[in-house]
Amino acid sequence: MAQGVVLGPKAVEKWFKKLPYAKQKVTKFHFYFHDITSGKNPTAVPIIKSKSPTFFGYVAMIDDPLTVGPEVNSTLVGRAQGIYGGAGQKEAALLMTLNFVFTTGKYNGSTLSVLGRNPAFHKYREMPIVGGSGVFRLAQGIATAKTYWMNATDAIVEYNVIVLHYDI
Repeated sequence: MAQGVVLGPKAVEKWFKKLPYAKQKVTKFHFYFHDITSGKNPTAVPIIKSKSPTFFGYVAMIDDPLTVGPEVNSTLVGRAQGIYGGAGQKEAALLMTLNFVFTTGKYNGSTLSVLGRNPAFHKYREMPIVGGSGVFRLAQGIATAKTYWMNATDAIVEYNVIVLHYDI
């Protein structure tokens, strides 16, 4: 069960029947994404490496912590789980396919799904929220990313997320 949301086919069908009467709600999140490929406990593991200067062809599987602050020991609010790959031949642009999986508070067990282009060296990057689960069924919104810190192997990225979802 996602926090306060019953799961399963019958529960989803019941939820859909209430949908025409539901109010839409806007929820905002702010957190930090820790993408670590170095050390003993990496959270991003390369599947395919690339020799391209734009990382074209590179693919990594991730299970990155999402925290309240930029410090690695900051309070954990969830995980970013999925895959990203180098999709740009002319500039470093990633295709991001991942879920923000919330693990605490009233959104515990709910997810937001991201599918979009991340031009990694731009100051701000927008990626669409294309859905979700639990509290965020049928969600839509925007995740704005800004690199907080990075080196040759690791990065901490600040995310501001605004999502429209149903209050059922």
